[in-house]
Amino acid sequence: MDVPSTLLFGPVPSRRLGRSLGINNVPDHTCSYACVYCQAGPTTRMTATRAAFYEPEAIDEAVAGRLAAAAAAGERIDYLTFVPAGEPTLDLRLGESIRLLKRHGIPVAVVSNASLLWAPGVADDLAEADWVSLKVDTVREATWHRLNRPCGTLPFDRVLEGGLRFAASYRGTLTTETMLVADVNDDEREVTGVAGHVARLAPSAAYLLVPVRAPSESWVQAPAPEVVARSLAIMRQRVPVVIGLTEDEADTFSGGGDVVTALLATATVHPLRREAVQAMLAHAGAGWSVVEQLVAEGRLEREEYRGHTFYRTRAPRTGRRDEAPDTRRHT
Repeated sequence: MDVPSTLLFGPVPSRRLGRSLGINNVPDHTCSYACVYCQAGPTTRMTATRAAFYEPEAIDEAVAGRLAAAAAAGERIDYLTFVPAGEPTLDLRLGESIRLLKRHGIPVAVVSNASLLWAPGVADDLAEADWVSLKVDTVREATWHRLNRPCGTLPFDRVLEGGLRFAASYRGTLTTETMLVADVNDDEREVTGVAGHVARLAPSAAYLLVPVRAPSESWVQAPAPEVVARSLAIMRQRVPVVIGLTEDEADTFSGGGDVVTALLATATVHPLRREAVQAMLAHAGAGWSVVEQLVAEGRLEREEYRGHTFYRTRAPRTGRRDEAPDTRRHT
């Protein structure tokens, strides 16, 4: 399969990794979860089965070209990051791609929802990366179903155990991330359970996040500041380094080549505030009519969230679901 125009995005400002060149290594909206807070929009292909999507050599060639362009422009890239509009470990050839990319001398990162670490080959592939982030939103199965809305075949206990086994053997930089959603996983019992599990993973840093960009479900809200502060305090009782990420990145986004391709590639994975879109257009010498045309064509959608206007690539409203998510409203 040829790589799509949305394969690479950025470099983008990352709250954890500096200037990151994003790699969208699975077809858009292909995931093992359908998280209610997902910034990429609805999952349209739900699966927990790994598959080969794009040739690692094609990914490497595309990255090499973008690195050359960035070097010519004097632009810094700190990490090559697998952070697609879906779950990167669904890519059966992820390990091969990482090995090829590491030859460029830039650290490789993977941001994973950790749902497949129990499956054959996944931990081995992730072990190739220099930096790995694992999602730990909850340790209660009912909350997992309500918040992450997993593929129906995923075994909750094995998901948690897979993360622990990986953490015990991984030799790179391990981090965790926990997204707090108001009235779902932000009470003391939930956060205390997460803190205990994260402590067992022993990451170099645990990140506590709140939704700052337009989520998949409009009812999703960030907890109140005092709830976030309490959650940070609970986590810090068990985990040495806990960092709260409660604000969006700076609006210093960029992309190689055609501004429309760069804009759509970034907005597929990373919804852009209006200010960021304006900055990208100004850098390319383009006007706002570009955005108006993309919205009119249905290629971009506009969302209002927390007092900001965001733009993201419109997800298909229907699509293939290999395996349905469990959408039961557990309490």
